[in-house]
Amino acid sequence: QVLLVESGGGLVQAGDSLRLSCAASGRTFSNYAVAWFRQAPGKEREFVAAISRSGGSTYYADFTKGRFAISRDNTKNTVWLQMSSLKPEDTGNYSCAAIETAFPTRKEGNYDFWGQGTQVTVSS
Repeated sequence: QVLLVESGGGLVQAGDSLRLSCAASGRTFSNYAVAWFRQAPGKEREFVAAISRSGGSTYYADFTKGRFAISRDNTKNTVWLQMSSLKPEDTGNYSCAAIETAFPTRKEGNYDFWGQGTQVTVSS
């Protein structure tokens, strides 16, 4: 079992930045690849970014267009999502998810463990 807890969401203005955190506890965190997904009201959940269990490989959805950066520190059992130049369309509930494999997938159904999410609201 891996427990994931997200934090760092909030209400910001367009153009601002936020850093989301995903803190893990339980099993050896370095065994897990981690991804961020988001869900906007009335829309399906979508892939945002992911990182391999070593941290050496990262993956992004096209809409991030260099605005987002995912990173991790396995000594701190934490993954971060740095978001900059935020847009109103980035509004949603952001969740992290973990899968016990070296490299992540963009498919949410493959993930074994999920956090409860943190809300990001970007005003125009």
